[in-house]
Amino acid sequence: PNASGLFELDTHLGDDTLGFLLIIDDTPAGIAAIRCKESQSYEVCEFYVVPHFRKNGIGMEFAHTIWKNYLGDWEIKQIRGAEYATAFWRKTIERLNETAYTEESYDDPHWGVVTRQQFVATTSVT
Repeated sequence: PNASGLFELDTHLGDDTLGFLLIIDDTPAGIAAIRCKESQSYEVCEFYVVPHFRKNGIGMEFAHTIWKNYLGDWEIKQIRGAEYATAFWRKTIERLNETAYTEESYDDPHWGVVTRQQFVATTSVT
């Protein structure tokens, strides 16, 4: 965060990108920016959980809630060196009703070579 406690986003919200704020006990605990690419096709552009709220399943629950409300094709990318993020996303996708996914090394025009997971969210919130 900057001196005011604000975080800069690489992703512009609006138009085709939705912003989500995770609040726990009246405290901002995380953010997500989701790009709506085409009919029922989405990309996680930003995902952050404040360190104090990590390691207890809150990030996974946050992601699952978003996916269950936006059913369809999903894509998530992690930059090189972000093994912790790749491990988080693998586990989070796998625990979404044991959803199958593909993973590959992908040459992203903006980020360079990234790890990319793709899957289909098919279970809505009940």
